[in-house]
Amino acid sequence: MTYDPIELTKAVNKVVSRGIQRKYFRFRGGRWYGGIATADCVGCNLRCVFCWGWYARDRANSIGKFYNPNEVYNRLISIAKRRRYRQVRLSGGEPTLNREHLVKLLELVSQTPFIFILETNGILIGWDKSYARDLAKFPNLHVRVSIKGTNPKEFSRLTGANPDAFYLQLKALENLLDEGVSVHPAVMLSFSDEKSYKNLISMLREIDRSLAEDVEEEYVFLYPHVVKKLREAKIWPRIAYTPNNIPEELI
Repeated sequence: MTYDPIELTKAVNKVVSRGIQRKYFRFRGGRWYGGIATADCVGCNLRCVFCWGWYARDRANSIGKFYNPNEVYNRLISIAKRRRYRQVRLSGGEPTLNREHLVKLLELVSQTPFIFILETNGILIGWDKSYARDLAKFPNLHVRVSIKGTNPKEFSRLTGANPDAFYLQLKALENLLDEGVSVHPAVMLSFSDEKSYKNLISMLREIDRSLAEDVEEEYVFLYPHVVKKLREAKIWPRIAYTPNNIPEELI
């Protein structure tokens, strides 16, 4: 039985959002993007079988604490300054769930020299173009749209969602480009064959040539808790990496 990610958004937001406040479970520094301060949020509108953050995702009622945008901003900037990073981001769950919270946080970061990297599955931005319009107000923002698989069938197998929701991710890329937002696609390829990947590249090129030329290849990292979930789902990646054996080009 599949689900509608838009309807799931409404249900999850009742748990992870409280007005302008949003639940987070961790604040950290890390080596990704050459060094970045990260706030890991609770809650997602997809149920990816390979998700490294599934524990917090599936226990949204009991994990995390509510923070307002100012509190998240202060924690991110403190980490970035202390470690001399130039970038901050939201990760963990789906950062776009609480739109009011995200926009306010972006307003705060826009007053600094830091680059804000928004990692998103793109579902809500594809569903509502006005979301892309809101994001276009922030010149220091870059959006990374993580596409789950290479086609609707693969997307549904990996996320459990309605196959047609796959196209909302592609629509998000189109909407962001139309509004002049800096964006690139990342594609989960651990479960895809070469033919399917080539077909996706063709779809991206139809939207804009730049998207096809700037694809970030994404692969599963076999953390123990991820391995457990994959085995339960009886799905195994064609290509994957262990946490201690991640190629530099993927960091």
